Amino acid sequence: MPKNLVIVESPAKAKTIEGYLGKDFKVASSYGHVRDLPKGDKAIDIKNKFQPTYEVTSDKKEVIKQLKSLVKDSETIYLASDDDREGEAISWHLKEVLKLKDDNTKRIVFREITKNAITKAIENPRSIDVDLVNAQQARRILDRLVGFELSPVLWKKVKAGLSAGRVQSVAVRFIVEREREIDKFESKSSYKITALFDVKGKVLNAELPKKFETQEEAEAFLKECLDAQFSIKNLEKKPAKKTPAAPFTTSTLQQEASRKLSFSVAQTMTIAQRLYEAGKITYMRTDSVNLSQEAMESAKNQIQSAFGSEYHKARTYTSKSEGAQEAHEAIRPTNFSNLEAGGDRNEERLYELIWKRAIASQMADAQLEKTHVSIAISNSDLTLSATGEVIKFEGFLKVYLESTDDEDEDDDAGNRGLLPPLTIGQELDLNEMKARQSFTRPPARYTEASLVKKLEEMGIGRPSTYAPTISTIQKRNYVIKESRDGKPRNYTEMIIKGGEFTKAEKTENAGSDKNKLFPTNIAMVVNDFLVEHFPNVIDFKFTAKVEKEFDDIAHGLQQWDDMIENFYSRFHGTVEEAETVERANVSSSRELGKDPKTGKPIIARLGKFGPLVQIGDQEDEEKQFASLKKGQFIESITLEDALELFKLPRDVGMFEDKKIVAAIGRFGPYIRHDSKFVSLGKELDPLSITEEEAIQLIKDKREADAKKHIKTFEENPDIQILNGRWGPYIKFGKNNFKIPKDKVAEDLSYDETIEIIENQPEKKKGRFAKKKK
Repeated sequence: MPKNLVIVESPAKAKTIEGYLGKDFKVASSYGHVRDLPKGDKAIDIKNKFQPTYEVTSDKKEVIKQLKSLVKDSETIYLASDDDREGEAISWHLKEVLKLKDDNTKRIVFREITKNAITKAIENPRSIDVDLVNAQQARRILDRLVGFELSPVLWKKVKAGLSAGRVQSVAVRFIVEREREIDKFESKSSYKITALFDVKGKVLNAELPKKFETQEEAEAFLKECLDAQFSIKNLEKKPAKKTPAAPFTTSTLQQEASRKLSFSVAQTMTIAQRLYEAGKITYMRTDSVNLSQEAMESAKNQIQSAFGSEYHKARTYTSKSEGAQEAHEAIRPTNFSNLEAGGDRNEERLYELIWKRAIASQMADAQLEKTHVSIAISNSDLTLSATGEVIKFEGFLKVYLESTDDEDEDDDAGNRGLLPPLTIGQELDLNEMKARQSFTRPPARYTEASLVKKLEEMGIGRPSTYAPTISTIQKRNYVIKESRDGKPRNYTEMIIKGGEFTKAEKTENAGSDKNKLFPTNIAMVVNDFLVEHFPNVIDFKFTAKVEKEFDDIAHGLQQWDDMIENFYSRFHGTVEEAETVERANVSSSRELGKDPKTGKPIIARLGKFGPLVQIGDQEDEEKQFASLKKGQFIESITLEDALELFKLPRDVGMFEDKKIVAAIGRFGPYIRHDSKFVSLGKELDPLSITEEEAIQLIKDKREADAKKHIKTFEENPDIQILNGRWGPYIKFGKNNFKIPKDKVAEDLSYDETIEIIENQPEKKKGRFAKKKK
C-alpha cells in the first residue's frame, strides 16, 4: 500500500500526476467541491456573524467514503487542488470533512502539471492559506444571501421562478442598456469618395479623407472631377513597428478563441481544462500576463531554433488588473518544443492558439515601412490620399497577429499593402471615382467575448467567474445568443467613369448580427426593477468595490465577516423596502391604445409563457392574446405592431381536407395541420406564408420523420428504433439508448432491443422495469 496520498479535483488530473510519481504515491480525485451550503434559510446564521453550515453534497458521499478509506492507510496526505481561491477552499473542506491532522497533512500547489512542477511542489509543501479560503467563503456566502433574499422578491413582484445574482444581474444590465442604446440610436448618412487609378498596369486605391454630409455636395464634387487632372502631390515614407500582445490571461484567451476559433466562453474553458489536466498548458484561470524565467528561456530556445536569433526578444509584461497575482503565470504551453497537443481537433486548435500567442510574446517587433501618398486634383483644393504598408522584417508576425472586436464601418483593406512605383508630380489616369452613401452604426451588441472584456475592464468578476456568469444568464432566459438577419436598406451610389456620370439606387442588408447577445423582455423588466429598488446590488462601481474587498480578504487585509456584515446591513434594508412595492407598480406591462374593432384596451405584458399582447383588461372574460415575435419588446412595441399580431392564428388554406393554421407559440412561429405542428424557422413569416409553402413544409416534415423512423415493435409500441444525428439509437419513453457497433439497427429483434436497454446504466434499467409492468 502506498505511503502517500495525493488528492486532486479531477480524475484526468489524477491520472496525469500519478504517471509522474512513484509507487509510494496514490493519487485520488475529489471530483470538485465536496461540501456546500445546504438549500434553505439555515445555511447561514445571520445573527452569529454569518457563520455558515456546510454539508457533504449527496453526489459526494461515496467519494468521501472512499477517500476516508485511503486516508486511513496513508502516512502523509497531500492536498493538491488548484492554486486559487476555489482550490484552496476545496483543500480546506477536504481537511475538515476527512478530519485530517496538521502533522501529516500538507498543502501543495503548482500551476502546470509536469514532472518538474509536481516534484517541486512535493518538496515545498505549505499549510492551507486561510485568507484565500475566507475570500472564497465570503463570495459564496454573500452571493447566497443576495440570491436567497432577492429572488423571492422577484417572484412576488414580477414573475415566479426568477433569480438574481450580484454579478449575473450586472452582466444582464450591460446587455439591456446596450439594446436600449441601439433602439434609440438615430443613424446619419454621409458620402465617402473612393477612386481607382491605373498606374502602368497596376491599380492605386485612394480616398478622400473627408466625407460629404449631403448627396448634393458629393454629386457636385464628382461632376467637378470629370474635367480634372490628377497627379502625385507628395510622397511620405516613415518607418513603423508592430509589437506583440502579451501572453493569454483567462479573459484574453476567451476573447481571442471567440474571434479566431468561434468558441463560446464555456467551450474555451472546457477545452483549456482538458489541456491543463493533460499537462499541456499552465493553469487556465489567471489574470497574470507574467512568464517565468524558465518559460522565457524555453521560448527563446524554440524561437532561435525555428526562426533564428534575430527573431527573439525577451519581454516581460505587467498586468493592468489591480488584483492580478504576478506570482502566477499567464496561460502558456508547459513545453514550447511540443508543437501539437494531441487530443481532438478543438484541443489542437486551442493549443496552437496558446502556443503561438506565448511564443510571439517573446519575439522581435515587426518592422514596417508606411507610405502616405497625397494626390492633387487640378480644379479643387481637396486632395485624395492613399496609404501603403510594406513589411521590412516580419518579427513576431511570422507566427501570430491578434484579432480585434472592432466592426469597421468601411472596408478599406484595398488601401493597404504594396503601392505601385510613384514619383512626385507623376500624372495619374483615373479609372473610376465613386461616392457611396454610408450610415453611422449604433453601438455593437455584445458577443460573449466582448462581454467578458467589459466585465474585466469594469473590475466585475474574476477569471473563475466569467464563463459561469455568461452561461447562467443564458440558462435563465435573461439573454439569448443567436444570429439575426438584417433588414433591406436603400443607399445611393454615384460613379464617374469614362467621362460619364451615373447615379443608382441600390439595396444592402443592414443590421445583421452573428452570435450576439440579445436581452429578453423578462431581462428588461427585472433589470428595471433591480435598478429602481436595489441600485447598490447592480451598480457597476459598487460591484467592482465588492470584488476589491474579496481581494483584500485574500491578502489578509480585511475580516470576511466584517465585510459581509457591512454589505448585508444595507442590502437587507432595501429588500424590506422592496417588499412594500405594489406588484401593479412594477413596469412589466403597458397600455398601447384601443382596439379599433372593440374599443377595448390593448396591453403588452409578461405572461406565464413569455411576453404577449392582449385585447381587454385583466377582468375581461373574453380577452384575446397574441405572443410577441422575436425581437419585439414590451417597452417599445407599437399599437400597429400589436394589431398585426392579432391576425394570428391565421387560416392559410386546406390540405387533405384539413385546415392549415399559422400561429406563433412559445417556441416560435409554426403551422398546425391534422393536430401536428411544423416549425417555420427563420425563413417564413406566419403572417405571409402561402398555402403552397405550407403544404411543402408539411410534406418535408413527413419525409424527414419517415427517414428518422427505422422500426417499432407490436409487443411494446413505446420502444422505437430511430435515426439520429449521430446514427441509429433506441428510444424508450424519455430515454435514449446506444446501439452497440456490432449490431445492425434494422435487423434488431424485440428481445435483442430489450437486452440492449437492460444492459444500460442502472438508472435507465429501473425506468424500463417500471414501464414493463
